[in-house]
Amino acid sequence: MPEPVACDPTPSQTVGPFYGYALPFPGGGEIAPTGHPESITVHGYVYDGHGEPVPDALLEFWQAAPDGSLAGGTGSWRRDAASGGFLGRDGIGFTGFGRVATGADGHWSVRTLPPPPAAPYLAVCLFARGLSRHLFTRAYVEGLGGEGELTGMAGERGETMLARRESREGLGEGLFRFDVHLQGEKETVFLDFG
Repeated sequence: MPEPVACDPTPSQTVGPFYGYALPFPGGGEIAPTGHPESITVHGYVYDGHGEPVPDALLEFWQAAPDGSLAGGTGSWRRDAASGGFLGRDGIGFTGFGRVATGADGHWSVRTLPPPPAAPYLAVCLFARGLSRHLFTRAYVEGLGGEGELTGMAGERGETMLARRESREGLGEGLFRFDVHLQGEKETVFLDFG
């Protein structure tokens, strides 16, 4: 009789849910119109309680337009009227909504417009394995005036909700880093809307 061979578990044998299936969509991180001169990039990593990257998390983002409006624009779910196929965003309008999955290294990225001073943040909803409920937080964009609000909401830990300006050659001033830590010493402040 041959020796048994160890196999990787199938999806039905592992604990889900699997957020990377069917929920991400092409261009999900392109919240701003293509080529907009004021666009910024917010990126980061999702880490578990041991500081390891989470390769299969899903993040959703909502934000107000630079003028403070909350209407957003159509484009995330456009379909071809004839075939029903996915058309994606139109690349012209500001949608105010984005959805991205993390890569194998836990990295994610969105390109958007700066939020208004009255609401200087991106609302973030995080889905990940091992979470029975999704988590909510905010990514306050450094330099837009929301830093004082962070201390009032969460004291010293409010800093975990700050998307800090980064400098990389060729990317100008519009790059911000926001890492999400699910647990541990650096745990991100999560908000309760229940």
